Amino acid sequence: MNRKNIFSLVMTISILALAACAPATAATSPSNDAVNTVVPTTLSNTDSNATSPTSTSSTDSNVTATTEVNITAESMDPNLACSGGKTSSSVTPELTEGPYYKTGSPEQADLYQDGMTGTKLIVTGYVYDTNCQPVANAWLDFWQADANGNYDNSGYTLRGHQFTDENGHFQLTTVVPGLYPGRTEHIHFKVQAPNGEIITSQLFFPGVSQNDSDGIYNANLLLSIQEASDGLQGQYNFVVPVS
Repeated sequence: MNRKNIFSLVMTISILALAACAPATAATSPSNDAVNTVVPTTLSNTDSNATSPTSTSSTDSNVTATTEVNITAESMDPNLACSGGKTSSSVTPELTEGPYYKTGSPEQADLYQDGMTGTKLIVTGYVYDTNCQPVANAWLDFWQADANGNYDNSGYTLRGHQFTDENGHFQLTTVVPGLYPGRTEHIHFKVQAPNGEIITSQLFFPGVSQNDSDGIYNANLLLSIQEASDGLQGQYNFVVPVS
């Protein structure tokens, strides 16, 4: 075979080879396109899952609602002083100090001790002025008998003072005091706005039969009481004159 025939044969084989490769490339191309069309679907699913800001917003909303209940006086009994939208109130009534007051009580809001006899009681509330404005840093001093009607006159059991926070709020943890001859259940207190007049009085409990026979009892000083899982919860708002 001469060179011319060999060259013609090579050219023919090359043309046939190129013709055979072209369909294979075309057949592969749709497959790649198919893969590419799946990718947007995956991204779309990812975007759908990325709508978690809605869940976050819902969670944030719940947290805010809980915070608002804790920092406002909206949950207070509307019958109490300066609750239920009231804009003014008279000063908390004064009563006798009694014979068992001691100066120098420790600064403590929790008077309850583990193993203490009696029903646990948590009293919450606010100190307001007569225009129902909260009084920050008001001084409150509490003292009382134990569940058996006995006062600790040698120490400071069930005695303590505290100060209101910036919202005028206070909380006292103690026990329900017991009865003793001539007296119904009561908790003694003193309350004073910064540099103001000291109000001395007593808090009482609703539904106690001895209330009617106690000559010191005053219905305007009744705690608002509700049952709780571990005892009782009470509410009271004090109103003080502000100089």
